[in-house]
Amino acid sequence: MSFRIGFGMDVHRLVRGRDLYLGGVLIPSDSGAEGHSDADVMIHAICDALLGAANLGDIGQHFPDSDPALQGIDSKLILKQVLAMVGAHNYDIVNLDVMLALQKPKISPYINAMKNTLADVMGVDEGQLSIKATTTEHLGYEGRAEGITCYAVALIQNNL
Repeated sequence: MSFRIGFGMDVHRLVRGRDLYLGGVLIPSDSGAEGHSDADVMIHAICDALLGAANLGDIGQHFPDSDPALQGIDSKLILKQVLAMVGAHNYDIVNLDVMLALQKPKISPYINAMKNTLADVMGVDEGQLSIKATTTEHLGYEGRAEGITCYAVALIQNNL
């Protein structure tokens, strides 16, 4: 079997008056991520990791923020399309490892819901998905609660 690794990263500014979606889950917060879509930084990082592993470019190439049809789109729909592209190249997900960096809100109470949601969307077992979160100890834009960053690593295998 052929294995491939991909890395993804996404960053969004946090602003008042927007909902905060992470891993397809609405997180109670006084600020949300600003973006053309629903700005789900976790799903965007996962998409980039999967696309990179399959050598299919990046999320902006396939889903540009200049496309009015994508305005406010649920990122889970983007993820489903990415999975279809990766699957069309005969790859299956082995596992994903995700790290979220933000100061607030606390994410640990929502990790199981994110894993449930993402595993369902991706058609994988929850054991194939690791989600972690960290603060930056009040350093940088994440520490000042001005933005949020997510990193993702995907391992895929050829199913031929």
